Amino acid sequence: MRALTGDEDLYLQQAVVFIEDAIQYRSINHRVDANSLRLYRWYYSRIWQLGLGLTIAVVLMLAFIERPSSFSYTSDPRFRPPPWEPPCGLTEGIEIVCLVIFAIDFATKSYLIGWEEFRKCKWLIVYILAVSASVIDWALTLSMYCDQNLRVRRLIRPFFLLQNSSLMKKTLKCIKRTLPEIASVILLLALHLCLFTMIGMLLFAKGENPKQNGEWEAYFRDLPTSFSSLLVLLTTANNPDVMIPAYSLNRGYSIFFILFSGFGTYFLMNLLTAIVYNQFRGYLLMSVQASILRRRLGVRAAFEVMSCQGWGQDATHSEENVERVRVDASLQVMARVQMKSYYRQAIIKRVQQLSDGFIQWEAFRRLFDELDKDRIKEHPPKPEYNSSLLQGLQLLFCHYYVTVVGNAVALANVMCICTILVLDSEKSIAERDDYYMEVINCFFILYYLMEMSLKILAFGWRGYLSYRNNIFDGLLTVCLLVLQITIFATYRLPFPKWNPASRGLMSLWEMVRLVNMLIVVRFLRIIPDIKLMALIASTLVDLVKNLRAFAGILVVVFYVFAVLGIWLFQGAITAPGQMSVMSNSSMKNITVECGSYEQLGYWPNNFDDFASSLVLLYNVMVVNNWQVFMDAYTRYTTQWSKVYFVSWWLTSSVMWVNLFVALILENFIYKWDRSVMCSVADVERTGYETTVQLMFREQIQEPTEEELVTQLHQHPHLHLS
Repeated sequence: MRALTGDEDLYLQQAVVFIEDAIQYRSINHRVDANSLRLYRWYYSRIWQLGLGLTIAVVLMLAFIERPSSFSYTSDPRFRPPPWEPPCGLTEGIEIVCLVIFAIDFATKSYLIGWEEFRKCKWLIVYILAVSASVIDWALTLSMYCDQNLRVRRLIRPFFLLQNSSLMKKTLKCIKRTLPEIASVILLLALHLCLFTMIGMLLFAKGENPKQNGEWEAYFRDLPTSFSSLLVLLTTANNPDVMIPAYSLNRGYSIFFILFSGFGTYFLMNLLTAIVYNQFRGYLLMSVQASILRRRLGVRAAFEVMSCQGWGQDATHSEENVERVRVDASLQVMARVQMKSYYRQAIIKRVQQLSDGFIQWEAFRRLFDELDKDRIKEHPPKPEYNSSLLQGLQLLFCHYYVTVVGNAVALANVMCICTILVLDSEKSIAERDDYYMEVINCFFILYYLMEMSLKILAFGWRGYLSYRNNIFDGLLTVCLLVLQITIFATYRLPFPKWNPASRGLMSLWEMVRLVNMLIVVRFLRIIPDIKLMALIASTLVDLVKNLRAFAGILVVVFYVFAVLGIWLFQGAITAPGQMSVMSNSSMKNITVECGSYEQLGYWPNNFDDFASSLVLLYNVMVVNNWQVFMDAYTRYTTQWSKVYFVSWWLTSSVMWVNLFVALILENFIYKWDRSVMCSVADVERTGYETTVQLMFREQIQEPTEEELVTQLHQHPHLHLS
């Protein structure tokens, strides 16, 4: 291979970076000189991106430590001790380090894209404003000796998470574009609520007979109460409680509530979900289309810099006006590109199959179709034995039915544990006889150890560890064996009425209980052997890996509403005086309304610190009894507090959770369609590449040649001849 000149090395670096941009769906509109390319690759290196992600996590986690601190074992104001408060300057010192890192991140990103691109990028402009506002608010906190209750920068922190993810930014843009359609359905929903509120107030007006005013007194006393009662009924949280006073007087009143719920809950709410998903999906398709254009543009840019700078010519073809690149140049580029090894090997293998020494554009583009293919994992070859006995054992324990028998034995073990737990459910720990449980566990653990050993013999170490379910199974088997040996070493061999005194860190019952928990968890080994369960499990794993952006938006929304909740409602609900020292008989004498916040003992659900705020918001998102929280904060503060809770319900439960569920379905259907003709073994061997781009791949149009060339010639830093 000939030595590269200085210019050729630059073109090589440009091609490498453009292909890396294509793999990650990044924009190629950045500086392309040698120094900038080195800085660019360092910026997108795993070390810097991991450090930046860790910085964002740290700055978000500060909310748990800052005043009001969440460092107490309970959030119940009746029993909560004074929480640990960090000294002034501790969290502020950590925060300023994070802000400096964000400033470096902003400066690097701005330099790499150049001034012209910077002016077009609204996210970067907001980025510097967010960092500046945070620094100003940080300085104000120090000037007030950390005695600042309203820290505006806490509301800004989620922005740092948003701006660091291109998919989160696309998701947020799609949500913004979907809002007009959502607003139209919400307006219809509000009209439905208002109409039935008026009818309800007319139907359940206060009468002369106090015994027949139960519905009016509890749910239709005034306009805000009537509206909120029907709004909660829309979520079914107070059904059938809201209709019981009227229904007990006349069964005809049930028609009003059935009509309201039937049209509102089962038609309008589901229609809202459908519109949110359909419109969002359409805008998401547009964003994915832009991502595919970026990938094709990156590949085309790499091809151009490799072909137009003399790398696509030789002495015999110098007169031909054909765009192409040399095979050896392509191999040099692929050797430097940072990508997954199996994709690199697949592309290099296809390049080496080309016989004429040159690659034209269409062939070059098709090389990168490998990025969209599933990875087929090949298991290592099995060891070869000379002994006929070992060969027989290998043949036996490689068979699928051995796994079926192992699953049946694991099920029998779980059933034995379940039976003993049912028989001993009414006994205290001192009354239980752990002898039978321990003997049963010993038998099964010996079988698990034998099964693992013989599978290692059959497949070899590398072959055994190449199966994910074997790793899971083997790890738990080793843990069970270690625990069992520890029990024997500490409490000797079991015998009837075996209940020795506690020794060491754990009692006998605690150790047996831990063994039983591991055995129950080990039963999950059946998942890879059932096709539908395997697909569901892999779908969940893919959601964690590839759909983090959607969960990230939910984290941002939780964070913002938790901070707002602390600002608005911190300390609003206080427990009755001296409740923590009152006797049980005295507490029983306190009269509270049935079903209220106080009667249900919801004291730990409050906005007194960040952690408890998150838990309360989650409970409201689930919508079960969410009217209890809304009613409590309405009584302790003002009627306007309902706006906060309704806004959170609309944002989390109506829009985002339904959207997330719809995307789970999209992900599962995508994987099911691709694996419907596969066996269980094929599903286990196939590493499905499930990204948002691939989920919508069939609906995406390929960019035309004219689009790619036009985009390339508009590049602010790359000037092609």
